[in-house]
Amino acid sequence: MNKNKKYMSAFMLIMAIALLIISASGCSKGGDISPEKVVLSEEGLVRFPVSDFDDGKARYYLFENNGIHTRFFILRSSDGVIRTAFDACDVCWRSGKGYAQQDDYMICRNCGMNFRSTGINIIRGGCNPAPLTSKIDGEYIVISKTDLAEGETYFDFKSGGDK
Repeated sequence: MNKNKKYMSAFMLIMAIALLIISASGCSKGGDISPEKVVLSEEGLVRFPVSDFDDGKARYYLFENNGIHTRFFILRSSDGVIRTAFDACDVCWRSGKGYAQQDDYMICRNCGMNFRSTGINIIRGGCNPAPLTSKIDGEYIVISKTDLAEGETYFDFKSGGDK
């Protein structure tokens, strides 16, 4: 085998391994997570037990209103703070791909940018997960219908307009 073929074979092997690693990371579109559908209380609120997020894993949810399916996630960041954000951003929202969690980062499934958990709902704009307002009430995370509705522009793919 000549020298060029050896280099090409080694290159192809490295590329195959890289693709396997990327696929296994859960950041490809094929790693989509099915969000849990939420139901509002009579007061127009959604409540989640704070203890559900003690493991630091992002949980994904879906809120349906006016025919629009708004996705969001909740996680306890590495600094111990509960963070809530829409599963979309100002830049890549049209792709509808959202974010995947990898260790202490949320990674955009469209462009691959990564964001440390401690910056979620603090750093705004660009490809950062769009903040979702929530509050802690005793042992519950509480999100209002009004706050969820603010994210509808990220998930209204029919209008085709800007958010």
